[in-house]
Amino acid sequence: MPTDVRCRVETDESSGLVRLTGVLDRLEVGTVRAGLLARLCARPGPVVADLTGLEMPDPAARGVFAEVRREVLDWPAADLLLCDPTGTVDGAPAWPTLEGATAGLAAAPMAAVVNADFPPAVEAAREARHLVTEGCRRWGLDELAEPGCIAVTELVGNVVAHAHTAMTVRLAPRDDTLHLAVRDHSSRQPTFAGPAPVDTVGGRGLLLIDTVARRWGSSRVPDGKVVWCVLYAADEAGLGG
Repeated sequence: MPTDVRCRVETDESSGLVRLTGVLDRLEVGTVRAGLLARLCARPGPVVADLTGLEMPDPAARGVFAEVRREVLDWPAADLLLCDPTGTVDGAPAWPTLEGATAGLAAAPMAAVVNADFPPAVEAAREARHLVTEGCRRWGLDELAEPGCIAVTELVGNVVAHAHTAMTVRLAPRDDTLHLAVRDHSSRQPTFAGPAPVDTVGGRGLLLIDTVARRWGSSRVPDGKVVWCVLYAADEAGLGG
């Protein structure tokens, strides 16, 4: 290992395991955050961070794991689990051994995730709507098909209009909610200033998402961002009643 590398993040491409070795201090928090988010972007499902070979002398730096978990919990089918032999890290499910953490990963309920890559073309919105419609039908969330299509149209449309990069559309159910996310490769963050004037042309994408989704947000990740939203079946039932 080069002497100037204090903390290394190594990904097992065949599984949801990320190994961290070296020394985690405040200077290395960004490295750890970026490495974990990169893996969570690339692979649907929970990820295990193995801290067995990691020294953590700075208690403040340990908070990066809780921070990353909070960041991804509303993403489709995402979570962060830990193998932490020290028992000193809070804010994420943890096991003292890798065997235990791996068992926890295997036991984690994996949603029927839908994941698809698209170019930044207008046709991507139509194909994404098809994914949402079929997913909601399969998962018994028919009432969320229409608002889900509205949301994914705007998420994809923002990439086509502003990011101009390839994108990954991901969706998954969780109980009676639908989680949607679009990952692109632009660092430009979406902005939302509230309802637009009635005579405004365009610029209503985030307003529509804010209307149909109970929660939404944008996460900075290596080489871009993830814009996500969460829709609740109960909200649609209330409108229908």
